[in-house]
This record gives sequence, structure tokens and C-alpha cells, in this order.
Amino acid sequence: MILQDQYLINLASKGQRIDKRKMHDFREIVIEKNAIAKAEGSARVKIGKTEVIAGVKMSIGTPYPDKPDDGVMIVGAELSPMASPDFETGPPREDAIELARVVDRGIRESGTIDTKKLCIEKGEKVWMMNVDIHIINHSGNLIDACALAAITALWDTNYPELKGDKINYEKKTSKKLPVKFKPIMITIARLGEFMILDPGLEEEKSKNMRLSISVKDDDNICAIQKGDIGSLTLDEVHTAIDLAIKKSKEIRKLVA
Repeated sequence: MILQDQYLINLASKGQRIDKRKMHDFREIVIEKNAIAKAEGSARVKIGKTEVIAGVKMSIGTPYPDKPDDGVMIVGAELSPMASPDFETGPPREDAIELARVVDRGIRESGTIDTKKLCIEKGEKVWMMNVDIHIINHSGNLIDACALAAITALWDTNYPELKGDKINYEKKTSKKLPVKFKPIMITIARLGEFMILDPGLEEEKSKNMRLSISVKDDDNICAIQKGDIGSLTLDEVHTAIDLAIKKSKEIRKLVA
């Protein structure tokens, strides 16, 4: 165990953290809607010094064969070297793919988007939503920041004008995307035997386990993703879920 790990664990044993937060406190959260003028919906989210931006672009495409009358959502994440020296240029790495999939799953499994209402012509044409997430600054807990930006951007989304088969991207209509819920992702990290919420960058590098839990408005869990090699007891899982439900209620109020 390196000195930094031991230092953070010793702090946690006293109920303290390196940035003076309490064990289950988030850093300050700031949300800015309509952050990208050319997108159909967008949001910029800051959690402490972590900053991300999400944009929704709508297009018309062919539905999946097994869901001929369902619209399609695709989530992508870009980890730019400008956001962190740990990120590299080139094709998406495993961590970028995982980040996009965890965000996608939390939204998709909540059933928040009424995909039936996105059907234009069954088996032929549906609305497709591309949710693109860009990391502006990485200072820990990208999963929660990206998930929050994505769901806020979806709630901010208006259909573009459609004339025949052509989309006029220069004009947004007043018609909103059919979203029903606000699933909130909460990440719990473990330092030694101690659980913390919203790990900062130093804590993230020293953690031995990460559990990201997506919670619906009715307190039901719609997705869980475990990271790192550490294991959890059943009691620890229950504790993590209780923490996620409690904290999600507070953060959901910020998604106007």
C-alpha cells in the first residue's frame, strides 16, 4: 500500500476526507441547461472541479428488427487529453466505452424515454437520439457527472422541425422529447473498509471498489455497475443501495 492510500484510509477511519467533506457528501453540483445552441438538448454539469457537457442530436433512422416501432438512443463518451493527462488520443478506450455503457444502461433500464412515441413509420423510420458526452475536466467521479448531464440534456430536448423526410436543424419545435423519469446515478467508492460518496480524483486512485447505482424517482434501482477488484458483503450492498436512494432524492431536485 502506497503512502497516499494509507493517508486517505487513515482519514476515513476518523470520518474525514482530504477535501474536508463528510463521508457521504457530494462536492458542489452546478447544472447549466441549453449549453449548446446547435443541439436539440444539452447540459453542462460540474461536480466540484469535474466538468462534463452532454448534447443530444436527433436524426431519423431504421429501427432495430426486434423493436420495429421503438426509437433508438445511442450514448457515446469522449475522453479528451485536454481533460486529463491520463487520457490519450485515438479510438475510444475501454474506460470510455464503459463510461458510455454505464450511463446508457442507467437511462435505458429506467424506461424514462417512451420510445414508442419516437416511431414515425413502423419498421421503417424512427427518431434516433445520439447523446454525446465530452469531458472538459476530470477531477474524479465521471460516471455520476456524465449520467447527470445526459439525463438533464434529454429533459432539455425539443424535436427539430421535420418537413417530409428532411430535418430543419436550424429550427426547434416546442415539442419535447417524451421523457418520464429522472434516474440519478450515485457512485459509492470504498477506501479500505470505509464507504464514501462522489470520490475525488485522489480518492478514486486509492479506492479498492466502486459501485455505481442508478435510482428512479420511485426509489427503485434500475442499474448497478461494479468496478475494480474489491468485493462486497450483502450488508455492504444494502448499505450502498440505501445511500444511493437517499442521495438521489437530493440531486434529482437539481434537474429542473
